[in-house]
Amino acid sequence: MATYLLRRLLLIVPTLFGIVLINFLVIQLAPGGPVEQVIARYTSTSDAATQGRLSSGGAETLTGGGSGDRYRGARGLNPDFIKKLEVQFGYDKPLHERFFKMVGDFLRFDLGTSFFQGRPVLDLILDKLPVSISLGLWTTLLIYLISIPLGIAKAVRDGSRFDIWTSGAIVLGYAIPSFLIAVLLIVLFAGGSFWSVFPLRGLVSEGFDSLSLAGKIGDYAWHMALPVISMVLGGFATLTLLTKNSFIDEIGKQYVTTARAKGLSEGRILYGHVFRNAMLIIIAGFPAAFIGILFTSSLLIEVIFSLDGLGLLGFQAAEKRDYPIIFGTLYLFSLIGLLTSIVSDLTYTLVDPRIDFERRG
Repeated sequence: MATYLLRRLLLIVPTLFGIVLINFLVIQLAPGGPVEQVIARYTSTSDAATQGRLSSGGAETLTGGGSGDRYRGARGLNPDFIKKLEVQFGYDKPLHERFFKMVGDFLRFDLGTSFFQGRPVLDLILDKLPVSISLGLWTTLLIYLISIPLGIAKAVRDGSRFDIWTSGAIVLGYAIPSFLIAVLLIVLFAGGSFWSVFPLRGLVSEGFDSLSLAGKIGDYAWHMALPVISMVLGGFATLTLLTKNSFIDEIGKQYVTTARAKGLSEGRILYGHVFRNAMLIIIAGFPAAFIGILFTSSLLIEVIFSLDGLGLLGFQAAEKRDYPIIFGTLYLFSLIGLLTSIVSDLTYTLVDPRIDFERRG
């Protein structure tokens, strides 16, 4: 297993390099880059002092690159102004130099400084991480705690009324996006039109630090209730059906028939033999499911409930073409995703020690 892990860890380097390179080239070629953002800001105001502040590297931390003819809306602007922007933000250097400088910084986990917020990208990520971890962790745990027992019950009662009725609920949950469920919960329980039971925004209340430990836990749970419920209701369907189908597939195999012929009880067959084999794909997918919810599934929920997390940070960075945040989060999340795939393989071996990836390789 050690050789397999070493091989997988070494493969992370070229894989990560390829991911960063491809995305770097694609994003650099995308229209409406950061320099256009600067020009749009400058040309939309009649305040002539704005040009002086930007040219002298003033309080606004913005980006640009290229000559006036290369940028939309730049015609008529002072070429020296454009050049100063290029120098200030590194766009006076060739494309390959910028890329390899960025890679060198990433190797030291220096993710750069935000163009538009003027703060280190790593600090921004660490600031937003508690919100996204809260959403991702509790959502993933609740989805697994609901979907696995429900999927097993549906597999055991396949074709019964229970299976039919729960399938209807699952289809409904799968068909309605999480953000629509969030809006419905706000209308019903957050002062929309009926009851004002839960808060509408934020992770904690004002004065949170002055509360007791029990008060902090209660306040945190109070704020997280509606966002987590909306994500759970919108995300449990797939795992439930996966669990059901996995158990049905295992129940129909020969070793189950043999166990029944030996007189073993259904409970012992189900949880002593079927469970371990059927849960392989489900348990091994837990790390990837958590990472997926953490980094991709919570954007609209964060916006709706005014939760300042990683999803909102990435959306704002893409909207403003804040390249350091885009590339920094891409690098970090890709690295975490690649490490998560290794953790998933280790989880396979923990669930079923008979699996030997090293021998298979």
